[in-house]
Amino acid sequence: MKIRQVAQSILDKQSFVFKAFLFVVSILLVMYLLPKGGHFKYQFQKGKPWQYESLYAPFTYTNKKLPEEIEKEEGRIIAQTPPYFEIKEDKKAEAKEKFSELFEDAYVDTLFNVSKSQVKNIGLQTLDKAYKYGVLDRDYAYTPSRNLYLRDGKELQELVYEDLYTTESVMELIDETLSQQKLDKVAPFLKKLIARSLLPTIEIDQKLTDNVLDGQIQSINPNTGVIEKGSLIIAKGEVVEGDVLRALISLETQYKSQVWSESNQTWIMIGYVLLVSIVFLMLFLFLKKFRPAIYNNNTEVTFIFFNIILMVFLTTVVVKIDASYVYVVPLCILPLIFKSFFDARLGFFAHVLTLLLLGFIVPDSFMYLFLHIIAGVVTILSVEELYKRANLFISVGQITLVYFVSYLAFSIIQEGSLEGIEWQYFGYFVLNGMVTLFAHPLIYGYEKIFGMVSDVSLLELSDTNSKLLKELSIQAPGTFHHSLNVANLAEAAANEIGANAMLVRVGALYHDIGKMRNPSFFTENQVNNMNPHAEFEPKQSAEIIIDHVLDGIEIARKNNVPDRIIDFIRTHHGDSVVYYFYKQEEKEYGEADIKDFQYPGPKPFSKETAILMMCDSVEAASKSLKDPTAAKLNDFVEKIIDSQLENDQFVNADITLREIRDIKKVLKLKLHNMYHLRVEYPE
Repeated sequence: MKIRQVAQSILDKQSFVFKAFLFVVSILLVMYLLPKGGHFKYQFQKGKPWQYESLYAPFTYTNKKLPEEIEKEEGRIIAQTPPYFEIKEDKKAEAKEKFSELFEDAYVDTLFNVSKSQVKNIGLQTLDKAYKYGVLDRDYAYTPSRNLYLRDGKELQELVYEDLYTTESVMELIDETLSQQKLDKVAPFLKKLIARSLLPTIEIDQKLTDNVLDGQIQSINPNTGVIEKGSLIIAKGEVVEGDVLRALISLETQYKSQVWSESNQTWIMIGYVLLVSIVFLMLFLFLKKFRPAIYNNNTEVTFIFFNIILMVFLTTVVVKIDASYVYVVPLCILPLIFKSFFDARLGFFAHVLTLLLLGFIVPDSFMYLFLHIIAGVVTILSVEELYKRANLFISVGQITLVYFVSYLAFSIIQEGSLEGIEWQYFGYFVLNGMVTLFAHPLIYGYEKIFGMVSDVSLLELSDTNSKLLKELSIQAPGTFHHSLNVANLAEAAANEIGANAMLVRVGALYHDIGKMRNPSFFTENQVNNMNPHAEFEPKQSAEIIIDHVLDGIEIARKNNVPDRIIDFIRTHHGDSVVYYFYKQEEKEYGEADIKDFQYPGPKPFSKETAILMMCDSVEAASKSLKDPTAAKLNDFVEKIIDSQLENDQFVNADITLREIRDIKKVLKLKLHNMYHLRVEYPE
């Protein structure tokens, strides 16, 4: 006994050390991901009233222009600053010579009713006009009146864009000239010759143009003035917009540079450590108080912390790339996965704690928290029976719709109309929903990595054609039939009180697989009147009966049945007594040690395992009823379950007396249906 206590003490200490290590590592990882600066102590949004007391300047600071104001000024400079072009080489003479050669070879007098010299002169005059300043290498899409500088060596001329010709504008010049002289028929011929003769001489000096632009942009004054210490910035209730918004943003920027200096970074880090520690401490306390089975399982605790840190990491990466994509991160996968592996309450609690951590990272944290908390609530309420694929699609559709409506409402409040809404966010919400659909493969991966079981795996385990259940049906057909009946009863009872119906059904199917070792020693498998127990002492018979629990655990582990299902095998008899052989021993020898006839336990420690114990006992014992009536069945159910209550079999299970009462009602109704009890009509 002392050795067992010492071993348990060592295990408890190891578990505590592991959790402490996990706690510290989680804090360090989150601290690394969090922004290294502090937070401005006032929260404000454009278009919303100032909720605090009137704010006065705590120190003298420069009033900075808003980013959109600087962007607008940069656009004005880009639009007004003349570009620089340069003449690369004067090829006017070469172009005219080439035109003349082509003209002499191609011109035929009989084709046109105009003299050869006149047509040639028109072409040469057109080239002279085009090469007054030069011909551009391409069209730069400037307006005709756009000012520009043309550099020819050291000389610099100021022109407008329409002074320079492109190939297209030279063609237009030919059309215009010939139209005035009523020589339109010659136009196609001249156009073809000039297009083949024209040689570009002017191109933009991009480097010089960019340098001048950069210099102009660098000269923009980012300040609009100075706000003196003690001057009123904003009064309580005043709307945050215009000059007031600019003054608040400037104050926030200056506050960071003056208050959050390197000298007090240590204090900022201490503050972050305390807040992050509180979040993780709340998670540990929740698990210890409300989910002790999970708290005592280091693998499951690690799984929970891993997912929370993973979401913080993904969000941090997205914010660093582009904060506008932060709503693409599928945070609703977190409660969805936790609900699949654990329960809804834990899923939502972990979801909220994760959002509290992300509030330090994301911009506009109030809207972010509101949208994701509402979406988390919808996830918890809408996702039922995740193993049904349609349910996930329906739930994701509802989550996306909630994002749409919530964001639309926030935008209307902030902008006062639909005009200022950033519609691309609706696309982000759709992407969020599409990524959330990957929950199924993610759950499968987690099952393989962490050795856990979800509702999807439970559906696979419930297949009666699986290898283990098929083996049970062949070797112990009576036990298999009994397990099916228990599964039906347990599923109905679980649905009645809101427990995990799929989990308890699978647990019921596997709870008696240990009977495959000695099937004939159990009455449901005895096909004739021969009872092998007649050849054994009561103590030996009891040992065989009790061993089916340990045999079941061994068989389940060999066949890779999840621990969550093995819990049903381990607890379905609790520490109850094999009463028949105990009394037989007492009758034959005058006394009996009850410990020799007692199951090893443990007692049921969840609603589901408690339900299985009740249903297993009721279904097995109901076979012994002769001429069952409604009254007999009612008394029978009450007697068995009340006996289990008196023996404290449910003391470790989080099940209430009201829930037990509801389970009794379900079992009575099901037994009535199984035995087809009907009203007796007079003959």
